[in-house]
Amino acid sequence: MSVKMAAALLLLQMSGFFGSGSGGKVLVWPMEYSHWLNLKVILEELVKKGHEVTVLIPLASLSYEVEDTSAIEFETYPLSFPMADLEQLYMETIMKSIYELPKQSLWRYFIMLQEVVWKYSDYFESLCKDAVFNKELMTKLHNSSFDVMVADPFIPCGDLLAEILKIPLVYSLRFFPGYTHEKYSGGLPLPPSYVPVAMSKLSDRMTFMERVQNVIYMLCFDFWFQIFNENKWNQLYSEVLGRPTTLSKMMGRADIWLIRTYWDLEFPHPVLPNFDFVGGLHCRPAKPLPKEIEDFVQSSGEHGVVVFSLGSMVGTLTEESANMIAAGLAQIPQKVIWRFEGKKPDTLGSNTRLYKWIPQNNLLGHPKTRAFITHGGTNGIYEAIYHGIPMVGIPLFGDQFDNVVRMETKGAGVRLDFLTMSSTDLANALKKVTNDPFYKENAIQLSRIHHDQPVKPLDRAVFWIEFVMRHKGAKHLRVAAHELTWFQYHSLDVLAFLLACVLTVMLIIMKCCFFCCLKFAKAGEKKKRE
Repeated sequence: MSVKMAAALLLLQMSGFFGSGSGGKVLVWPMEYSHWLNLKVILEELVKKGHEVTVLIPLASLSYEVEDTSAIEFETYPLSFPMADLEQLYMETIMKSIYELPKQSLWRYFIMLQEVVWKYSDYFESLCKDAVFNKELMTKLHNSSFDVMVADPFIPCGDLLAEILKIPLVYSLRFFPGYTHEKYSGGLPLPPSYVPVAMSKLSDRMTFMERVQNVIYMLCFDFWFQIFNENKWNQLYSEVLGRPTTLSKMMGRADIWLIRTYWDLEFPHPVLPNFDFVGGLHCRPAKPLPKEIEDFVQSSGEHGVVVFSLGSMVGTLTEESANMIAAGLAQIPQKVIWRFEGKKPDTLGSNTRLYKWIPQNNLLGHPKTRAFITHGGTNGIYEAIYHGIPMVGIPLFGDQFDNVVRMETKGAGVRLDFLTMSSTDLANALKKVTNDPFYKENAIQLSRIHHDQPVKPLDRAVFWIEFVMRHKGAKHLRVAAHELTWFQYHSLDVLAFLLACVLTVMLIIMKCCFFCCLKFAKAGEKKKRE
């Protein structure tokens, strides 16, 4: 029996524990936008397998959507944070992250980034307070007897709710800045000598100076920068639970960490048994395109088409940026399908068509697609990998820089700087990835690696959630590092003890030598006198 078949049969047998009428109850603490789009795929699959899925969201939100036929249920609660303030916070954060942060020196970068994320930390704290201090809501959640909490830890509180409700916890995430929570809450070992710090824009093949830079980034993230205002969160958690505790400790209670990448894109590094990499779980074979788009694609002839999207979080570009990009696209022989909102660029070429929404996965899977211009979001990158499409990466903020660096390092595309690129740079980059077979071959190789897994990523993600429900957690997979202090983890106490032993022995030997020398000296003097 092949390995793939054996693994598939194992999953089938294990999933049989939740047959018809015996599904579990899943409570979800989500994050919006691309985070939600990825998590929603897992939830839809859980629903198909007979589980009841309840998503906890505030009444006012920006992007939680499901199809009309979806059986996912939403439990809403009032939000004290004004919707207008949320929209303003979102727009200010996006503009500052794209246009200001990249221009800063290392020190100013960390200071400004801290300011940005702490504003979101305050918003997330209000979300949490509005949920846990809502007595009616908490009573209803207690009475529902959920079997597991599935949370996106980018918004804290899922861990707190799991502790209050006494249910196991599964995380779904890409990464935290600097990998700080994966290391200290999850216990994941990430040596800075060859594992680039998240958001460092480095590869795993670092020069000496890049390793110096990587260590500096690690020290900044580990000992100074905080993605959340942890003092406030620690105080909130302690108040709610009635005992001293910390955000990091509560996050550390997670049974399983589902990471939204895989080894086709990720650089190899140590893992733990309760971490699984499930990148690309949302990818699907391409479906037929709408007639209007299909006709446009077919009109491209032998040159094919280029798909262009900067994702769901960037609604409009500045007029100057849009005109620069449109002028670059007009210089290539391919037809271009561009997801774009805003004023039509004056420099738009006849080969480019604008859409407010595009069937991105289906376009990337079309045989006439030659390249994908992407901001480097994890979901889009994986759809391109799934279909073997080379990329031009234009990262804007967050994890996008790291995703594009990985794509470039693996030879599946090229990277451009959004703030400094010109129309010619964009046109040349597109010509490079469409004309040079090197990029297409590497993209296809990544696609082969992605498809060559004994169990599909979505099946693995669902398996682990069901596993946690069946066994009431997965504490047997958590390393003992969670019970160690930082100096115990690094064996600093052992080294200090051994050093003390060595110094003690050396001191005793020196004392003995000194005593013997003194005795011989006295004996010599006595002999001379005689």
